Amino acid sequence: MEAILADAFTAFNKYSGWIVWNLFLAFIPLVISFGLFLRRSKKRSLLWWLGFVVFIAFLPNAPYLLTDIIHLIEAIRAGYSIWITTLIFIPLHLLAILVGWEAYVISLINQSHYLRKHGARKLVFPSELLTHALCAVGIFLGRFRRFNSWDLVTKPDVLMVSTLSDLTTKKPLLVIAITFVILSILYWLTKQITLGTLLRAKQLLYSFDSHNQAR
Repeated sequence: MEAILADAFTAFNKYSGWIVWNLFLAFIPLVISFGLFLRRSKKRSLLWWLGFVVFIAFLPNAPYLLTDIIHLIEAIRAGYSIWITTLIFIPLHLLAILVGWEAYVISLINQSHYLRKHGARKLVFPSELLTHALCAVGIFLGRFRRFNSWDLVTKPDVLMVSTLSDLTTKKPLLVIAITFVILSILYWLTKQITLGTLLRAKQLLYSFDSHNQAR
């Protein structure tokens, strides 16, 4: 039993580092989205636009966690016992992927809410598709070219050349297109579930308040 626990602790330490870091990066655009899109003021200052640029730059980090399924495959192939794989690797990795993806969905829901609030309802769907497309490019650059969000500042020339090259090459363009389709479908499905859950929570809260007031 002690040996199993020791292996479990070792495995957790070995494979949890990337999870903490990637979730941190995924939550950056989520936090920014609340400040950008749920504010009462309609004014868009220079600081707002700067925040929006940072939001777009870091947003691909949230759906990027979908590709971290490869770490789960590597962990399964590492030869650990079925108990460690079942009780640690699978729940840990799947939870990280789901949390990161939900951060992406909520960020876009906040963005759509902002557009509706400012009378641009017709732009909601096009903006979602454009965001998926940008994130598909960002995911490809992060997973296959190993670029980071801050490379927009530290290595803009190298990033630009690599992006233009990938967008004019068949294989990278195909991978980006497939990623775009996956993001679009998963987002639509998860968005319905998230909005439905939020609506149900509001109804329960309203019923609870009404019941307390009646008493």
